[in-house]
Amino acid sequence: MITINIWELIVLFSIPSGVTGFCFWMIQRKIKERDKHIESREVAREKQIEEREAARRKQELFTIKGTSAAIALCEATARAVQRIPDAHCNGEMHKALEYAEKVKHEQKDFLSEQGIIAIFN
Repeated sequence: MITINIWELIVLFSIPSGVTGFCFWMIQRKIKERDKHIESREVAREKQIEEREAARRKQELFTIKGTSAAIALCEATARAVQRIPDAHCNGEMHKALEYAEKVKHEQKDFLSEQGIIAIFN
């Protein structure tokens, strides 16, 4: 008959528990590494999105400034042509000038409204 003392029994039962604990520790370590990798990719992705959004905003600002500059140039040109005595401006020049001024004011009002909304949100 085989006799096992209490210490041998404890060691015998602790070996599978130790192996199982070690395996779970390895799995947990792999999960943490994967989570860190995913988190770093998310941070990089969010940074890229923020940079893209900043570039889009800057592009939008340049578009608005370009439109305003074009309208200003058109107004100045129309007013200069109107002053030339031999130019014989027809009603289309006056209508175009009025339309450009109307669009300029509508754009200014829209941008002011958007600014107010952005301030209070």
